[in-house]
Amino acid sequence: MTKYLISFPSSAMSGLSDDDLARAGSESHEVVREAKAAGVWVFGGAIDEDQPPVMARADGSVVPGTYPETELIDGGFAILDLPNYSEALAWAAKIAAACRCAQEVRVFHDDPES
Repeated sequence: MTKYLISFPSSAMSGLSDDDLARAGSESHEVVREAKAAGVWVFGGAIDEDQPPVMARADGSVVPGTYPETELIDGGFAILDLPNYSEALAWAAKIAAACRCAQEVRVFHDDPES
């Protein structure tokens, strides 16, 4: 099995009405329950945008900020453990329908120690 990251930025849902946002939340929770029942759910959630990112440096110090390349990471994500890429795309389509926005799919390298 391989782990897949399925995600979207916060801006992808910014145009939804309050009613649509509520329905998206309800429907996305249905997909989460389905993934858990199927035994493929690893973890998911949304980045807390009220808590700014910090950098923990190799010397142990912690400073405000992030890498320039990751400054815009926000939104929601799910990590699923699936047998193949086709299954990842199928789950991403379910999540996209529930959330009413496109989903990005990424593959994690296999690391037997994690």
